[in-house]
Amino acid sequence: MKKVSRKKFSAEFKAKVSLEALKEQKTLAELAVQYDLHPTQISLWKKQFVDNSSMLFSEKPSINKDAEANEARLFEQIGKLQMQNEWLKKKLL
Repeated sequence: MKKVSRKKFSAEFKAKVSLEALKEQKTLAELAVQYDLHPTQISLWKKQFVDNSSMLFSEKPSINKDAEANEARLFEQIGKLQMQNEWLKKKLL
């Protein structure tokens, strides 16, 4: 059996298609043919675009908070590893 892989689309492409759908100058069916997508996929991207657009104007997007938390966790882990490394160096001597 032939393995079917999913198409992967860039964020820029999704935004472009979503904006076209929001303009409502063409129907979803026309956009689907133009971009070789299913109309349901375009509707989903359009909904995600509208739902998440408010994040652009927030003072600190939640993505940055997640990244900061991940960075803090990594720095903590680096500190622990450095301490373990120093301890092992002392034990070795």
